[in-house]
Amino acid sequence: MNLILLGAPGVGKGTQAKLVMEKFNIPQISTGDILRSEIKENSELGQRVKSLLEKGTLVPDEIILEIVEKRLFKPDCFRGFILDGFPRTIHQAEGLEQILEKMHISNLKVIEIYVQEEAIIERLTNRRICSNCGKDYNLLLNSPPPNNTCIICNGKIIQRDDDKVDTIRKRLLVYRRETEPLISYYKKRNKFYRVNGLQEVDVVFEEIEKIIT
Repeated sequence: MNLILLGAPGVGKGTQAKLVMEKFNIPQISTGDILRSEIKENSELGQRVKSLLEKGTLVPDEIILEIVEKRLFKPDCFRGFILDGFPRTIHQAEGLEQILEKMHISNLKVIEIYVQEEAIIERLTNRRICSNCGKDYNLLLNSPPPNNTCIICNGKIIQRDDDKVDTIRKRLLVYRRETEPLISYYKKRNKFYRVNGLQEVDVVFEEIEKIIT
């Protein structure tokens, strides 16, 4: 089972990726995680990435693809994998296609978790997080205590800058411009599926499970 999860910020990709990972015992792969891993290992690739980041330069697609390829060839991916937040662009998707050809993998499925933009904005602007342990709260569904102190660790509960309206709109604009074209790209290859991300978490997971099994 080889899966790409697509969707705008705030649709629940990370939550669903973890559920798929736990149920089917395949790794969830995010480019952020593997970049950090390469830096931590101080590999040759990691040193190149660290140098770029220290200069404030974006990591080019060629290096991202090199790191993704290295990760996909690790033994825990032989039974399958979930790509979360990658590819982000058509160019990355084309590079991934070449990697999968090398691996003789053709059974890729691409699932978009779809939520309308205004619902995403409502969801994210009501999100709060513990600055200490990272526990999620939501003003609509899971309100934090009145004193804004985390029930787990007594840390301070905050709203992240990423969850403010102006920032969310900018992130959605980038998603529409750079990542939404992947929908047409994968539709043409008959690999694309869509689920409604406004449903309960377990219902979304049931729909994903039906697609991938």
